[in-house]
Amino acid sequence: MEVVDGPAPGHPEIYRVVADNPGPMTLTGTNTWLFGSDPCWVIDPGPDDSRHLAAVGEAIEERGGAAGALLTHSHNDHSGGCGRLGVDLAPVTDGRRFGRLTAVATPGHAIDHFCFFSDDGVCFSGDLILGWGSTYVPPDGGSLAAYIDSLRLVESLGPDLICPGHGPFVTDPAARISEYREHREARERGLIIALDRGERSRMALLDEVWSDVPGQLRPAAAVVMESHLQKLEAEGLLPPDLGE
Repeated sequence: MEVVDGPAPGHPEIYRVVADNPGPMTLTGTNTWLFGSDPCWVIDPGPDDSRHLAAVGEAIEERGGAAGALLTHSHNDHSGGCGRLGVDLAPVTDGRRFGRLTAVATPGHAIDHFCFFSDDGVCFSGDLILGWGSTYVPPDGGSLAAYIDSLRLVESLGPDLICPGHGPFVTDPAARISEYREHREARERGLIIALDRGERSRMALLDEVWSDVPGQLRPAAAVVMESHLQKLEAEGLLPPDLGE
């Protein structure tokens, strides 16, 4: 599916500028979003890349200037361009309003992660929900449980369209969120089955439960597996003799 600069389907007040930083973790590149006009809000200015920032700056001018910039989270591929864009970064707290946008705390992918919901049902999801594939949830003692809770929260708010941090628009948010939850539950079931069978090698667990992950993403999968293991440990489901 093509991911290019342009308006959101059915929402001319939303405009996307795609950064030229494609990769296994960033998919087709980071999506910078402009919402509204006279002035607009800039969601995730993107990486510190001159060409990208010039394109964002041009789009801002076409929309009558910027009221400020908002970050879904502080990872550099979303925030690196903030300093050079020349737009003030607004402090974000749960429930704070920015014109017709509301910030909603959605930790998991990052402890400081937020989604932004428009009054007419659009969710700017950052890296909580991507245009395709699954997102990276690093271990920090409770990130996976927080991530699943965040998915449930977004699901309860019932968005009609998701504008993700990477990849194409999500036009069936309910189905995508259900897919994300089922994906995590399937990984957890796989771990529990292997552990109940007596498997104690982390490498063997990764080979078995994440067998579908391509080689270039195996290191990331190993880190995500630790998040799953931390969740099982917190729930009293992790054997004490787990090895390396």
